[in-house]
Amino acid sequence: MRFSVLRTLGYFADGLWTARGGRKRIEARQLKRLRRLVEKVRQDSPLFRRLYSDLRASSLIELHELPVTRKPELMRDFDDWLTIRDLPLTRAREHMRAINQLGVPIADVAVFRTSGTSGEPAVIVLPSAVFELLYGITLARLDRSQLRCINEARKVGWDVTISGGNGHFAGAGIVRLMNHLRPWLAKRTTFIEAEQPIEKIVEQLNAIDGIGTIVTYPSVLSILAREKEAGRLNIEPALFRVSGETLTEALCQKVRHVFPSLKHNVVSSYASTECFTPSLQCSHGRHHVHEDWVILEAVDENMQPVPDGTLSATALLTVLVNDVQPIIRYDIGDRLRFYLDPCPCGSPFRSFQVEGRQATLLRIGDVALSPLVFDLEHQQARRIQLVQTAETEFEVRVSFDRRWTTFLVSLFYGPCTAISGL
Repeated sequence: MRFSVLRTLGYFADGLWTARGGRKRIEARQLKRLRRLVEKVRQDSPLFRRLYSDLRASSLIELHELPVTRKPELMRDFDDWLTIRDLPLTRAREHMRAINQLGVPIADVAVFRTSGTSGEPAVIVLPSAVFELLYGITLARLDRSQLRCINEARKVGWDVTISGGNGHFAGAGIVRLMNHLRPWLAKRTTFIEAEQPIEKIVEQLNAIDGIGTIVTYPSVLSILAREKEAGRLNIEPALFRVSGETLTEALCQKVRHVFPSLKHNVVSSYASTECFTPSLQCSHGRHHVHEDWVILEAVDENMQPVPDGTLSATALLTVLVNDVQPIIRYDIGDRLRFYLDPCPCGSPFRSFQVEGRQATLLRIGDVALSPLVFDLEHQQARRIQLVQTAETEFEVRVSFDRRWTTFLVSLFYGPCTAISGL
C-alpha cells in the first residue's frame, strides 16, 4: 500500500476545478464517476454482478435504478462483495485479532471495523485512494479562515486523537497508518485510548507539552469540559474537532466557556468508517457534501427520496472513490435534513444537518462515562451491544459464533441478561 502525494495533489486540483464549475460541473463529475464505479463492480465484484445483472448498460445507468444495500446482507457475502480476491473475511478477521497490526496494511489495503453501535459491526476495506482523497479534497474545500485556524493550531503543538483503541477502529488506525505510509504527514500526532478511566486520559493530556488540536467524540469532549471546569485538566488547545456523534449547541457553548484558548468554534465532522470524507463543515456551521465523490440521499421508510427541508427516516451513502469494497446506496441509518436555501458561505455543494447519532453518555448515579470505557469485544462473539435500561441497570446483548451458542446458553442459563445465538 502506497500513499501518493502526486495523486493527493490531483484530488486537490480536481476539487478546486469542480467547485468553480458550479452545479453543472459537480453533477457531471458525479454521474461520470458513478457509471465508472458501476462498470468496475459489475466486472470484479461477484455480489454486485448478481445485484446489477438485470440493469441496463453502465454507461446509461442512473442512481435511482440501483438497489439499496444494507450492512448485514453485504457482510454475509463479504468475500463476493470485494473486487479483490486475496482478502477473504477469515483473513481480514485474523489480521484484526492482533492489536499490534492496527494500521498495518494487508493485501495492499487498510482494514478497520465499525463500532457496531447499531448491533451490526462491519469490516471495512479501504484502498490508498481513500486516504489520498481525504487529504486532497479537505484542503481544496477549506476556506481561508479555516486554513488559518489549522495553521495556528499546528504552531501551538500536538494533534491528539482520543478515540476507541481497543480494536481495529479507524480513529486510532488512521494515525498509525499514516505513520507507516507517510511519517512526515503524521508528525507531532499522538493517540489516547478513550476506553481508559477518565483520570488516566486527563493525566496523559496534562503530560503533553502543548496541544494544538484534539480530535474526539462529543461524549468525550463533554467529559473533558467537565474536567477542565473542575480544574483537573490543565491544557490550552487551539481547536477541537469531533465526529461520530451529534454535537449539541449547549456543549459547544460550554466548551467555548471553559476553554478560552480556542481559536475557532468546535468543528463537527460528519464521517464514518465507511466514508471518512462525506462532507465538510463550513464557517457557517453547515455540512456540505463532497458531491463530486460522495452521494448522500435523504429517504423515507420506503427508501424513496424526501423533499429538501424534510427530516429523513434514514440516509443512503454512495462512495465513488472506493472501488475495492463498493459502498453504493448503502443504508447508514442516520437521519438527515437538507437545507432548502443556499448557504451564506457561497459553496455550490448541497448542505445538510444531521439529526441522528445522538449517542449519549452512560450515567450511573453522579458518574458520567463514555460507552467506550467498556471492553465489548470477544473473539467468540460476532456482535456485542451494551444497552442501558435504567440508571443502574444494563443489558449485554451477545450474538455468538454458531458453534459456541449451545454451550454458552447452557452455561448462562438462569438469571442471565439477553443472549441470542444466530
